Amino acid sequence: MKKPKQLSLAETGFTSRRVKTTRKEAFLAQMESVVPWPRLEALIEPHYPKVGSQGGRPAMPLSAMLRIHFMQQWFGYSDPAMEEALYDIPALRCFAGLDIFEDHLPDETTILRFRHLLEQHELSRKIFDEVNALLERKGLLMRCGTIVDATLISAPSSTKNRDGKRDPEMSREQ
Repeated sequence: MKKPKQLSLAETGFTSRRVKTTRKEAFLAQMESVVPWPRLEALIEPHYPKVGSQGGRPAMPLSAMLRIHFMQQWFGYSDPAMEEALYDIPALRCFAGLDIFEDHLPDETTILRFRHLLEQHELSRKIFDEVNALLERKGLLMRCGTIVDATLISAPSSTKNRDGKRDPEMSREQ
């Protein structure tokens, strides 16, 4: 059996040198600045579990769980796949505000329970309607993509051209 190779400092994330910003990192940076995180957290906070008088393990930070929920939607992750991605992809951990060396990462059950909490209190639809309305007001459109190409694109307000006529290039009959 081959002896495992020791990780370098660069592989563990202890480097200040960046080679390239990936599309995923650029997308997440854009979402960090566009999505009204405090407003959405305020919608959920009254329903989010708190440590009771009998103690227990503290809940994951609400901001981390909300961002994880959004990443699941944006990149099409199942609950188990989201858990794996948090371990595998530093950009996702960073976006969620989690540090693999200092924080407990949520397991698939924790992720599932958060989704169920949103569903139980009918918050999922409210959250996504609010975000989509905000993106539309900014002239952006969320385009469903794969894990490697979820992107925002500028979207025209209509398929009609400047003259108010249907653009022939937008016809389905080509």
